[in-house]
Amino acid sequence: MLERITRRETVRKGLAAASLLALLPEGILPAFAADETLVPFTDLPANFNPTPSADRRTLDVRRIDGPFTPKDQFFTTQHYGHPLMDPASFALKVSGLVERPRSFSLGDLQKMRSTEVAIGFECSGNRRPLQGLAGNARWTGVPLRTILDLAGVKPQAREFVFFGADHAEEDVDFRGQINKVEQQFGRSLSREQALSHEPLLAWAMNGEPLTRHQGFPLRLLVPGWYGVANVKWLSSIHAQEDQYLGKFQARWYRTLKGEMIDGEMKWTEAAITRMQLKSFIARVTRGAGSHKVLGVVLNDGTPLKSVEVSVDDGPWQSATLDPATRGKYSWKLFTYAWQGASPGEHTLVSRVTDITGKVQPTAADLATKKTFLEDNSQVPRKLMIF
Repeated sequence: MLERITRRETVRKGLAAASLLALLPEGILPAFAADETLVPFTDLPANFNPTPSADRRTLDVRRIDGPFTPKDQFFTTQHYGHPLMDPASFALKVSGLVERPRSFSLGDLQKMRSTEVAIGFECSGNRRPLQGLAGNARWTGVPLRTILDLAGVKPQAREFVFFGADHAEEDVDFRGQINKVEQQFGRSLSREQALSHEPLLAWAMNGEPLTRHQGFPLRLLVPGWYGVANVKWLSSIHAQEDQYLGKFQARWYRTLKGEMIDGEMKWTEAAITRMQLKSFIARVTRGAGSHKVLGVVLNDGTPLKSVEVSVDDGPWQSATLDPATRGKYSWKLFTYAWQGASPGEHTLVSRVTDITGKVQPTAADLATKKTFLEDNSQVPRKLMIF
């Protein structure tokens, strides 16, 4: 079920999580304290520039100052630009294998019982050294299940396709024959996924209407999944029996990885769906007598067991999770108090483990993965202490 965010619920969930996590219970405030100064990373590219552009925003993770990402800092990346939509004439169409094809205005949706849920996610292409294609926000909207129930899903509907208003002409190659077609951005969910209580049709972010960069006036949110599934500028939902094989479903967002099976390397392709377990160090600051490490965890909502930090290949040390970010689908912020840092270059790395025993892999563990998507490997960060 989607989680409503209240102060009481935050406290209750924080206390419940404490029994699962081998972490200190004290809360943290990720904003800079008055006596803190940023220790620069020495492994950032020389041309690093986090300044937003018209078509792309990258979060400067060194400047995270709270559990939720401001609207002008939340990452955005897209394939077909940013369509300009009129909220007064907007209509979400539901078609295909439904008993009652429907069209919902934005006002229709906003009159329904809404819910608010904290959801953090990243682009499947988010990777070292920047890690800036990620964010966390409070999203307000109506559960997808509510809309599908109103339309009456037919028993033979097995796949639900979500089309955005963004589109462009594409070259579709069929055995060497190039076909030019006008394509909308589209992604799909299975019947089980679509009719669960998790997906959300959101019209607000952090208490304000979505920005154009975030899919105004309506977008899909699939908690625990990579950003590509969260279709922006949502304009239609089509229920069908056959599997959807659009470009960004079947061809563009895939992971190719080798696996040893019965002594032989087998190569498999998998769709980009749920986020892989991941942590990274966002910044290091110098304070009175010690250094503070701030990091981020992203995953599919599976409860965590521990988050740890290692300095210069030393033993793993427990980090502290921020109770304000312990919601199931929120990103998780953590801190580590680094005592006695000596002058010179140092390497810091984090790793996260969930309650199923899954441990964040190293780069060596992912050596047979040939595509750059879903890079959830441990990320060593280098810095200089003076």
